[in-house]
Amino acid sequence: MKKLTLNAEPEVIEQARRLAEAQGTSVSSLFARIVRFLAQRDGHRQPVGRLAQSASGLVKLPRGESERDVLEEALVEKYGL
Repeated sequence: MKKLTLNAEPEVIEQARRLAEAQGTSVSSLFARIVRFLAQRDGHRQPVGRLAQSASGLVKLPRGESERDVLEEALVEKYGL
């Protein structure tokens, strides 16, 4: 894994720390999740892993909603994006 240094306002850094702590994760991991979410939302899909492939089809989607819609709603609810 490579290291990345970011600059942000002090209040943004503190918000990131609080969000990560509330999620039981690190700021780096939270940043990675958010970037992956935004990339997928914008159509830059990552390859699906073997575990995700084996789990696909286990859940019935609400009528009229795509997998992407359900994922986006869950992430917005969880992270308040």
